[in-house]
Order: sequence, then structure tokens, then C-alpha cells
Amino acid sequence: MLQAIGLTSMPRRDRPPAVDDLTFEAPPGAVTALVGPRGSGKTAALRLMLELDPGRGLTYFRGRPLCRIAQPAREIGVVLGDVPGHPSRTVRGQLRMLAAGAGVPAARTDEVIHAVGLGGLEGRRLGVLPRGAERRLALAAALLGEPHALLLDDPGAGLSPAERVRLHALLRAHADAGGTVLCTTRDAKEAVRNADRVVTLDRGRLVAAQDADDFARTRLRPRVAVRTPHAARLAAAVTQEARAARRPVEAVTQDGSLLLVYGGDCAQVGDTAFRHGVPVHRLTEETEDAGPAAPEQEGAAVPADGPDRGADRPVSAPAGRQARRAVRRPVRSPLRPLRYELRRVAGIPSTGLVAAGVLAVSAVLAVLLGRGGGTPLPAALAAWPDLLPLPPAALGAGLLGALSFGEEYRHPALAAGRGAVPRRLALLLAKLAVAAALALLLGALTAGVDLAALRLFYGADLIAVPDNWAGMSASWLGLVVGCAWAGVLGAGVFRAAAAGVAAVLFVPVAFVPLLRQVMSGPAVRSVAGLPSRLGEFLGPRWAPSLDRWFAGALEVVGQPAGVALALTLTVLLCAYVFTGLRGQARW
Repeated sequence: MLQAIGLTSMPRRDRPPAVDDLTFEAPPGAVTALVGPRGSGKTAALRLMLELDPGRGLTYFRGRPLCRIAQPAREIGVVLGDVPGHPSRTVRGQLRMLAAGAGVPAARTDEVIHAVGLGGLEGRRLGVLPRGAERRLALAAALLGEPHALLLDDPGAGLSPAERVRLHALLRAHADAGGTVLCTTRDAKEAVRNADRVVTLDRGRLVAAQDADDFARTRLRPRVAVRTPHAARLAAAVTQEARAARRPVEAVTQDGSLLLVYGGDCAQVGDTAFRHGVPVHRLTEETEDAGPAAPEQEGAAVPADGPDRGADRPVSAPAGRQARRAVRRPVRSPLRPLRYELRRVAGIPSTGLVAAGVLAVSAVLAVLLGRGGGTPLPAALAAWPDLLPLPPAALGAGLLGALSFGEEYRHPALAAGRGAVPRRLALLLAKLAVAAALALLLGALTAGVDLAALRLFYGADLIAVPDNWAGMSASWLGLVVGCAWAGVLGAGVFRAAAAGVAAVLFVPVAFVPLLRQVMSGPAVRSVAGLPSRLGEFLGPRWAPSLDRWFAGALEVVGQPAGVALALTLTVLLCAYVFTGLRGQARW
């Protein structure tokens, strides 16, 4: 049972709230439609139920509020707006990424692809999908976790008639299997054909909550539509004969050639046209939406049980599939966000393009720096000229880190329909781990490529590996990993990739010069020798190889750049914890 109690959105300036004290229920095993004209508050009501917009009220999903549901993907499937995914990602890649985040087996991806009719489009990129395929992809994402409740905002928008039939058949099968379906629509006739219960909204307030048959009887007026070049003449004849037979009939002409007859049927209108010699080009029975608060029309020929809803209703699932099958529960594992992040990184071309660009630029700069012979080998291997605040590898690592959160906020696929990116600690740790791994790989590849380029151009004898290569390597890898983490945290705090890049550049451009001034000023005591004192404080030495790496890491920490980077990361992490880890979706 889905229960919405007292939903009220925040009041708008000089206007009433979009949703005002809305209370209704959507029972399991039934399709419930929220019906109303544009601006009636249908979408706002869904967003309040999902805690996306500020407001008052409670929503219970099988007796539990949303904040108490440990596995939202298992309980609620949501379709709101377009597919929020990166346009370069494929259909299968998008669903596999979401499946990893929800703890759903990857095999479930192919099941939902075929269930919604996306077979053959698995390799298409999201940016080139047609409108109908986008809506089906959104529904596939909602079905990934095999949820009990489906909340869909106008799911048939942009679909062809055949696709709508298939969509409503899928929703009907979900309801027949015991699930709850709540969808919005502006078409009252579509709600009558496909829903079991109809909740009518007008200006954010509840008008009626009733069965579909009762809704059809009180809101839809049957009428006969006649297309004829003599609409006024036929209207007069129909009215005259109905008055003689004492039948209540209303005849309305539109556009000079369309006649709408309320209170009659096709046989009566057709016989009248034949008797008076009026040519008829089109004669059909249809229903008119009388508006959300329109009373039942007196004299209208509405059947006692409402319009025939079975004629246009899609066929539900076979009887053998009516019982809800045993579903696979999402896996509770700390590796879920890590798998999600790995699939997110591997599913877009920007990662490879940034890495290739960094390697190419670094090789060119290394050759140019080694040409003069006066550049120290560490600077040549890092391709770090004085005119750049950071080497290309550090800038590339920071950019990849910034994109890890920046793309989440630009294309919020992780929690589609559930608000912004879930800023949980597990997701942050996963992004930091993947960003560090990419930074280490990029740093090692850059040093190797630059060394190979220098030896190729200037010979192996001129470019020799120094004895303190372990300390240099620790300094180099610590720099690229620190920049990557600064990009992750900066983008996570300020919710934009540009902010993450700015956080990376802030360290060498602003913080390091300021810190050098502070450390070089007159003082009674000095921090010189900090690395050696840290080594003594941390205890006995280890193996010689580990000792060299450890000494290199301590040397990085003792440098102004290392201190500035560590302080920046600490401030960003505290800001992330303060602003992000509050009341968001759970993993």
C-alpha cells in the first residue's frame, strides 16, 4: 500500500502552493492514475512523495517512509523526465552501471532490456536514442531492482500507439503480480482505459479518488462526432426530431463542418441524416473530457457501468505469470559503489581521451625540456616547465577526479528520480579509490613514456636513472594522487567539475606561495628536518626498499607543496562531510 498524507509543497511567491494538503492511497495489485490538466500538481506530488522538493506531509511505502527504506531500488522504481545519463554511454552500459549501484546482478540488465522492447538497441548511445526509446530506457532503469512500487510521470509521453499498448501491458502485468503502480496522465480517457483507480487533481488539491468506472460515469460524456458539409442543417434536424421524441439532445457545431451530438448514438444521427438527405463524411462515437469538477451530465447516454474499458485495455500477462515470482534481493556489499564507479569510468570515452592527451603533451614537453640539457631530470620526466603550475599528469589526474563527481551532477544517473547524487561515505571512498588508481596508473605511464622519449631522442647514456629514484617516485605519485583527490572532493563539495579543477589549481597558484611566505618568514623555530623527525617518531625501519619509499613519502609531506596539498584535502573533506552526508539516499 502506498499512502500519501497531507502533501503540501512550499508556497510560491504570490501564488498558492503547487500541492495543497493532498492525501490519497494507491493499493497494491492495481494501477492508480493521477489525472489533471497541466499545472494541476501531478509531477509536484510525485516529487514530494520522493522527497525531492521541500514541503510537508508523509508518504509511506508499505508502511515505511522513504528515509527508512534501506534498499530504495528494491522498493521503488521511478520515471521522472528524460533519461539522466551521459550521452556517450551505451544502453547496456548505462543499465549495467545502475545495476552495480543497486546491487543487482548484471544478468538482470538483459532481462529488462527485452522486457521493455529495447532488444537490438543495446549498443546505441544515449545521445542518439529516439524519444520513445529514451522513455523505454527510463522504464528499464526503474525495473532493474524489481521494485514493489512504480512511480511514473506521464510514462506514455513520446511513445507511439503500439509502444503505449506495450507499456500499459507491462504495467498491468506488474500490478497483477501484486505490485503498486502510480502514474500521471492528462488524458482522462487513457486513465479510464488503463487504470483501476483514478485520483483527480485540480490546482494542487484533491478533487476525487474513485474507481475508474465511477470516474468515467462522472467525468466523461459520450457523444457522436459527425463530419459533414451541412453541419448546421443536420444539427437543426437532429434537434427537431429529438424534441418531437422528447429525448434530451444537445447539438454543437464546430468549424462549420463538424457536428457534436450529446445524448444520441450513431444509428439515430445516421438515420436523421439519411432522411434529410445530408451527406456524411465521418460518423463515430467518442467521449469528451468534461473537466475535473464537472458534474454528471443530465440526459447523457452513459451506460450504467461506464464506457467499455475492456475494448482498448491491453492484454495482461498470462495466468501462469500472474503470481509474483521470487525476486533476487540486491546484494549488500561494500563493493557495490566500487563496482558502480568502475563501470562509470569505463563506460565513457573521456577517461581514455584525457589519458591519451596527457601522455602526448608530456612526451612533447619532456623532449623540449631535455633539449637544453639544463633541466633537472625529475622536471624533465614529469614534463613540468616553470610556466605550468602543475605537470600535465597532475592536471589530468585532477581533471579525471573532478569529472568523477562533476558528471554525477551533470548527468545524475545514479539516483534518477531520487534527487541529487547520494553523497554517502561509501560512494566517496569508491571515487577516491578509483581516482587514486587512475592517478597512479597515469603517473607511472607518464614517467615511463617521458623516459622512453628522452632516451629515444638523446640516447640512453645521457638519460640515466638516478640512485634516489624511489624518493622521486614517491614524490611524483603522491603529487598526482593528491591532485586527483583534490579534484574529487572539490567537485563533490561544489557539485561541478569546474570547481574540482579550480581546487586542484588553487594549491600551486595560491596556497603554496602563501605557505612559503609563512614558512620563510622570521621565526624562533623552524620545521626543517620534519621528514627525519617523522621517521623517528613512527618507529623502526622496515626493508630497505620500503624504507626508501617511506622516506620519499615523508619528504613530500615535509615540502610546502605537500603541506599545502594535505591541508587543502583536509579542508575539502571536512566541507564534504559537513555539506553532503545528511539525509541522502542509501547504498
